[in-house]
Amino acid sequence: MGLGGCIILIAAGAILTFATDWDMQGVNIDMVGVILMIVGLIGVTTFSSIARRRRVMVPPTTTTVVDDRRSGDGYHNGYGA
Repeated sequence: MGLGGCIILIAAGAILTFATDWDMQGVNIDMVGVILMIVGLIGVTTFSSIARRRRVMVPPTTTTVVDDRRSGDGYHNGYGA
């Protein structure tokens, strides 16, 4: 479930809890709304923690070291320069 689904659960739960006055025998609509809001909040926190771990860490660039030691006679380790 993505972030959008979690927000929809929170909204639907808030609507059931605070904006309705339905009475169903055997079902407490207010409790169903609270449960939907809690599930939505758990989903948002889980999604945000997973999204934080997926961020790509780019290693810092390293400088290139060039070895510029040369012998004075034009040859380097027995080969021509």
